[in-house]
Amino acid sequence: MRIEHDDTAVTPQLGRYEIDSAHSRVGFRTRHLFGIAPVRGTFTVRRGTVDIAEPIAESRIHAEIDVASFQTGNPQRDRRIRSARFLDARRHPVVTFTGSRVDTAGKMIDGTLTVGEVTRPVSLSVTEFQATRQSLTARASAHIDRFDFGVTASRGLAGRYLEMSVEVQCLRT
Repeated sequence: MRIEHDDTAVTPQLGRYEIDSAHSRVGFRTRHLFGIAPVRGTFTVRRGTVDIAEPIAESRIHAEIDVASFQTGNPQRDRRIRSARFLDARRHPVVTFTGSRVDTAGKMIDGTLTVGEVTRPVSLSVTEFQATRQSLTARASAHIDRFDFGVTASRGLAGRYLEMSVEVQCLRT
């Protein structure tokens, strides 16, 4: 199995890797104030696993994103987004991504994203991948419509679409 990016190929070791939450994060960009002002923020990745299989299409990914870690640098906005009106961190403390298919080139990961009680298909575009004998590092991106996940508060005022960026470092178990 070889995963190709930028004219280089790496051969990751088969098996399970644990996501290192200290070196992994989910970032996002959106707009607010009726699309005028940009907003950037992050979530931490609580935990997860990557199972590298042969063939690569059978590899699996499971990641849990900590909703309470939502941060934009504006404490008032952050509390509001974590509240029941938006993400409801008390009732739904985790957003979950489950990757169930990796394309043969390793450039797309298809799976599902669960936000609250809503699960929808999501595809991640892998933009960078590096492997050593004991670790994996990957970057990926996705375009998310928050309305698809039932997060519909502040229509017009808060951005509907989010550009997500995922950075994970994984250690072989």
